[in-house]
Amino acid sequence: MTKSTEAPFAFEGLDRVLHEKARLSILTSLADHPKGLSFTELRDLCGLTDGNLSRHIQILEGAAMLAVTKGFEGRRPLTTCRLTDEGRRRFSDYLGVLEEVLRSARGTEQQRKVSKPQEKLA
Repeated sequence: MTKSTEAPFAFEGLDRVLHEKARLSILTSLADHPKGLSFTELRDLCGLTDGNLSRHIQILEGAAMLAVTKGFEGRRPLTTCRLTDEGRRRFSDYLGVLEEVLRSARGTEQQRKVSKPQEKLA
């Protein structure tokens, strides 16, 4: 990731589709389960309501990041979600940008500590 010299803290690689708490939870859960997860498993892992999860799945599926399979397990409907190759790549790129954000923040904090005069103990 290259930083802009004009705006070094713009972090242009923070993908707006991924940079949302619920979608980040979904993607992290699916990254840890390459074969995918059922809707119910995903809902429980992410602590989302059915409606909220459905909406975020629609967004991620529309961005070609998730594959959604609908079928049956016995007589019960079963919806399964998994990361697509594109989703896995974009999530990996996004994590790289987050690591850059953390390095920058830690570097800024270290500089602040070094430049701050030590308070004298009485």
